[in-house]
Amino acid sequence: MPHLHISEFKGIEFPSEQDGVSFNFIADNINHNNEKLIAVTTDEDNFFLLVKEEENRNLLKSDKLTRPASIFNVHKALLAYAKKANLNVINSNVPDVQKNVHLEDVSALKNIDYFASSFTTDKEVRVEVGFGSGRHLLHQAANNPEILFIGIEIHRPSIEQVLKQITIQNLDNLLVLDYDARLFMELIPSNIVGKVYVHFPVPWDKKPHRRVISTTFIEEARRVLKVGGQLELRTDSENYYAYSYETFIAFNKTTLHINKNKEIAISSKYEDRWKKMEKNIYDVTMINEEDSQTLSLEGNFNFSKPKLSQKEVSELHGQTKKFDGGFIHFERAYKAKDAVMIRISMGSFDRPEHLYLIVKEDAAEYFPSLPLKSKSNLISHKFLDKVLHG
Repeated sequence: MPHLHISEFKGIEFPSEQDGVSFNFIADNINHNNEKLIAVTTDEDNFFLLVKEEENRNLLKSDKLTRPASIFNVHKALLAYAKKANLNVINSNVPDVQKNVHLEDVSALKNIDYFASSFTTDKEVRVEVGFGSGRHLLHQAANNPEILFIGIEIHRPSIEQVLKQITIQNLDNLLVLDYDARLFMELIPSNIVGKVYVHFPVPWDKKPHRRVISTTFIEEARRVLKVGGQLELRTDSENYYAYSYETFIAFNKTTLHINKNKEIAISSKYEDRWKKMEKNIYDVTMINEEDSQTLSLEGNFNFSKPKLSQKEVSELHGQTKKFDGGFIHFERAYKAKDAVMIRISMGSFDRPEHLYLIVKEDAAEYFPSLPLKSKSNLISHKFLDKVLHG
């Protein structure tokens, strides 16, 4: 993660600007006085920088929860703050260089709001979950120009590697998203996807609840797939294969194709490695045979005027509120100039969303953006609105 190791943290006047970066406000952790969040805007990206003050080291780095898709914007913000505050930087892993020429104009990188408001339905869509090096995704996009491909990945170096190749190969049918694929599936319109690729997902043997393949994920895949569309799982893990097969076959009606050590047109670097180790490769392909109802999500994320005081809101810290089908966990509390801010997890138990809630005397809002418009999040929002009324 990009960071600056500094001798001492120094504040600045808020709001202020430096080298095209806006520093909007600072928030102090109410329960841990060694942590601060700095709200930043650059190139239309809104996110936090995190300050961690410790006895032997002080760090200025990007906040994991709000980090923007462009790692270059994180680098830019860190260097701008260090310059503005005249920080003494002891060491750094932030390159003081210009953006890669192949990343100067990247239209393929989208945020979740783009898909929530502008999801195309005029052509077949294919989705790859966790594209890694991007070898398979790029091959498919280059050989199927009439199909829109969406690649989902959370590993930043992999994202930038694929974005460079999109520019070099001049591909206009491939979009990239840094987001939780399990949540993303909930906003795809029904019956438009030809294939969902889940190739070599992390097995998560010790934390099976974090696996991509689950009953809920399969349900969403069945909804978004066209008749004849396919969900392809490819894994080197015998445990993941066995678990996935049992999850698929538990559905009342399902069509599966099972293959072992099947050759495909293009393989990932991981698959090449497994083959050299003579590991078995398992394929489970689910074929959808039914049309689904049109996706319909009613509601919004507006708050009514809060009735809890800011002190009462801050005291929600550490609490978990459960309700039928979901929960809200109040993880951390912060104090800004005229507001209290709470870091929360909300939604369903197996695929929660993480974001910040800013509460002022007469209003509340999410930061840095609204939650994904899903059934579980809409229900959670209504419950949260009631909590803020005491």
